Amino acid sequence: MAMAFVYFLIFPGMLFTIVAGMLASWVDRKVTARVQWRVGPPLLQPWYDFLKLMGKEVIVPRGGSRLAFLGAPLVGLAGASLAAGLLAAATVNAGIAFTGDIIVLLYLLVLPSLAIILGGAASGNPLASVGASREMKLLLSYELPFILVMVVPIVKSGGELSLAGLLSWQGANGAVAWSLSGILALVAAVLCMQAKLALVPFDQAEAETEIMGGALIEYSGAPLAIFKLTKAMMLVAVPWFLIVTLWGGFGQTAGSVVLGILKYVVLLVVVTLIRNTNPRLRIEHAMKFFWGPVTALAILALILAFLGV
Repeated sequence: MAMAFVYFLIFPGMLFTIVAGMLASWVDRKVTARVQWRVGPPLLQPWYDFLKLMGKEVIVPRGGSRLAFLGAPLVGLAGASLAAGLLAAATVNAGIAFTGDIIVLLYLLVLPSLAIILGGAASGNPLASVGASREMKLLLSYELPFILVMVVPIVKSGGELSLAGLLSWQGANGAVAWSLSGILALVAAVLCMQAKLALVPFDQAEAETEIMGGALIEYSGAPLAIFKLTKAMMLVAVPWFLIVTLWGGFGQTAGSVVLGILKYVVLLVVVTLIRNTNPRLRIEHAMKFFWGPVTALAILALILAFLGV
């Protein structure tokens, strides 16, 4: 029980994910700066920003729901923290994992988006309502292909519904991503991950140049800091989830752990480059993109998986 507590809350669970997420957000900003021929922020800048927000006044809009407005950031943080804990259990100690944890993870990774919808709707601000509406439409768009993609490793492994079981199967048969269906699934998953992380071209819910922060426009102080922290944690948890389910995981030996870290860095650089080389899409275009080409790609990957390709 004590070790399970350590795995979920300290390493490689919640606290580890927070530190890694802050580092990942710095890498994202640094790569962005280099792409734009700038120097970029110092290594500790994400921590400076977080601590600065924690010290600022918390303002609750007069026309909003105080309980929902202040509770929404905690819902998102809880989802990201529990997701990190389940991924930690599957990666470090398979004995803690359970059958069906992949389904639980799919639900937990939705909570940060639901928190943004709840917070935006509870603020009573028209621009926040627009942001919440956009986030809801985007969530309904990318979740369909994302779930279809997650069925691919389940089909290829013969119905394995636990992360530890998927890792064990990939250890014996090779990563899902090394097959044609796995490659197609990984491409679709990366596109869905871009939207799940609210990165350009799928940041319509915030869209600072259009709706001045959108769903988060009324947030300040500690609640805004928690939203930013959750986003940093998701920058670790979502790629980690894809690596475990589609790309063979991190392994237990030193060499395999280094290889797993390189896989994560590749995914992080890819999403950063995508957001720096594409303009923001209109929300209706984003919906057509996910319900059209991305869903078709996910269905094709699923059909090939059923055929054993």
